[in-house]
Amino acid sequence: MVTLPGGVAMPVVGFGTWRLRGREGYQALSAALDAGYRHIDTATMYGNESVVGQALADSGIPRDEVFLTTKLPSGKAGQERATLAQSLRALGTDHVDLWLVHWPPSGRKLASVWREFLAARDEGRARAVGVSNYSLEQIDRLTEATGQAPAVNQIPWSPSRHDPALLAGHRERGVTVEGYSPLKGTNLSHPVLTELARAHDVTPAQVVLRWHIEHSIVVIPKSSHEDRIRSNIEVSGFTLARDEVARIEGMSRR
Repeated sequence: MVTLPGGVAMPVVGFGTWRLRGREGYQALSAALDAGYRHIDTATMYGNESVVGQALADSGIPRDEVFLTTKLPSGKAGQERATLAQSLRALGTDHVDLWLVHWPPSGRKLASVWREFLAARDEGRARAVGVSNYSLEQIDRLTEATGQAPAVNQIPWSPSRHDPALLAGHRERGVTVEGYSPLKGTNLSHPVLTELARAHDVTPAQVVLRWHIEHSIVVIPKSSHEDRIRSNIEVSGFTLARDEVARIEGMSRR
């Protein structure tokens, strides 16, 4: 877990649901919940909030045991309340644990949308609020306008994208980094990953996910294959030494 402002506990490994719709999405979500995932990430633009809600309801898992995230499309700026209400109906819940602005809206809308997010949090419809795909400069603009920084910034992150200065900048601002597409842009056949996987008797993908955790970066792998879904959450049985973490960082293109 990482702890967000307000004492909100967020599992460090979540299940991403981009492009998981219909029956395939339902089966993948059911497999994820059965495998032990208690952090599900969706978004209005994914078009699968009702599938997420159905899988969660059918699982029988109490709502307060699952950390649920959804996101507002930037094109819905000015329609925050109605969009969130629709999301909550689809998800079958009266609140989400984290509500994110999916992409930065343009111009003056940047601050006005953020004010609506803070209001939704204060009203209890979102336990925590944050952003996605924002720069540090845009985060600073939100903080300057309202006095409150986002709890989370969800951005692409993987060994090839590792940026120590960017990570440090978020931490200086008290913003948790949540990495998406952790495996998509990663060469899982890279010698560093395959060697470490053999040393720890795990898969290269598990090495990458564990590397995120060693940096306290929340990570949300996505898969529709049950074996990978289960494998991706089984990353608590080993740790990476400091030199192993550094070797993976050496894969960065930056």
